[in-house]
Amino acid sequence: MSTDHLSRRHILQAALGSGAFFLLPHLARAQGPAAGESQPFSLDWLRGVARDLAARPYVAPEIADPEILDQVDYDRHNQVRFRPERSLWHGQGDVSPVQGFFPGMYFRNPVRIHTVENGMATEVPFSLDLFDIPEGNPARKLTRTKGFAGFRVQDARTNIDWMAFLGASYWRTSGYSGQFGLSARGLAINTAIPDGPEEFPLFTQFWLEPAANGDLTAYALLDSPRATGAYRIESRRGNGVAQDITATVFLRDAVERLGIAPLTSMFWFGKNTPHVSPDWRPEVHDSDGLEILAGNGERIWRPLNNPPGTMVNSFAAPSVRGFGLMQRERDFAQYQDDGVFYDKRASAWITPRGDWGDGAVVLSELRTDDEIHDNIVAFWQPAGPTAKGQSHDFAYRLDWVRDNPAVSEIAHFTATRLGAGGVPGQPRPKGVVKVVCDFEGPNLKGLTREDSLTLSVSTTEAQVSNVAVYPVVGTDYWRAIFDLSFDQAGEDPIDLRAYVDQGGTAMTETLILQLFPSQLRALLARTP
Repeated sequence: MSTDHLSRRHILQAALGSGAFFLLPHLARAQGPAAGESQPFSLDWLRGVARDLAARPYVAPEIADPEILDQVDYDRHNQVRFRPERSLWHGQGDVSPVQGFFPGMYFRNPVRIHTVENGMATEVPFSLDLFDIPEGNPARKLTRTKGFAGFRVQDARTNIDWMAFLGASYWRTSGYSGQFGLSARGLAINTAIPDGPEEFPLFTQFWLEPAANGDLTAYALLDSPRATGAYRIESRRGNGVAQDITATVFLRDAVERLGIAPLTSMFWFGKNTPHVSPDWRPEVHDSDGLEILAGNGERIWRPLNNPPGTMVNSFAAPSVRGFGLMQRERDFAQYQDDGVFYDKRASAWITPRGDWGDGAVVLSELRTDDEIHDNIVAFWQPAGPTAKGQSHDFAYRLDWVRDNPAVSEIAHFTATRLGAGGVPGQPRPKGVVKVVCDFEGPNLKGLTREDSLTLSVSTTEAQVSNVAVYPVVGTDYWRAIFDLSFDQAGEDPIDLRAYVDQGGTAMTETLILQLFPSQLRALLARTP
């Protein structure tokens, strides 16, 4: 994933709060009926369109009015407003109004939007008349642009956005709290591979079917040099936003790293990485960890990193039962941000429909030095090589919620902290850090120090000592603590795997940590 794409996270902040959408590749526009004409529509028909498109060579579209789009920069784009009275389904009870996004410097590719009613689709033509554009704004000069940049979905009663599709195949929702944060996207292709750039497929057309209660079903056609796809995204609001997603992807060419159900987020620094930022706030992130529910029932928690360089880790997950990028820390005091409220950012949890078979959950982490960059990507990668002509069918539920909907009685880790190792009051040993892991869960209720909870830690790159597990006095949570000696570890990442045990029974999920000697040395250098 290029830093060029990642540097444009700020583009949509004024429209929807802090978030990330990316500069798009030039992608083909499928042909259809003239604007205003209706035609029969179904998901099977859309699959046929995607299949036929995949059988033809990819053709990049001609961008209309490119010299004018170049003038519609961030500030000028932000001056353009959709006229509320022209919204789709405006004033129709609880039906969610929809507004198109205006194209500009960072959103150049035309996206066609259709409405669906009683199995018939009708295109909504792009028009300058749909927007309020100030005098002197170059957006007034667009004469050949035929599509929107994407669309936003609003609450009919408050006119506040609760979902948006903008940029490549990205979309976001307001989750459970009204705060936009991390993003989902339709497909990831060759994310963070060493021998080539990432490819960003684009949703080129949408077909929107509203429900009387404000829910919305969006059908989308995906296109890129290596893949096409047909998507159905049914969105419902309740305690958060739940989406049922059905998709068929057709490959035009082999893909080295195919990412199904990708999620994209931002992690600058947290409790486990205070040494990577000079910022005054205690933590800054949209998500603080990757959670996996394996096919065998094991639960895995991997705190996110801001690594020294690009890191890609794969977690074998045959028949995976769920995974997601989660925001576990919910205390405002741990962020102190009263502007974008990171404590209210939604977690996003993927629940596969059916057995996805052999594969792995892949986590890509990039170094960042600010919160404007989305530097985290997670997805499921099917096992085995891909090939031209392959098709992939998959379905899953995506929940944008406060807490994991896959509730478990087993304890989960709530915080991981790092500090100088050794014993207080004695000289601090060289090259030793202390790792402190807090955890809590209903299965710990009533247990005391005398109940023989122990921490099982395994690592091949460092040495573990001074291990202790105990309840934190005056609270309802526990703490596992140990020293890690890395002085002889070299420069390779240090991988640790840990869980709390009682008599052969796992009492917690499995904690997986990846630490970097260069960052650990920087941490210890701050110790007086």
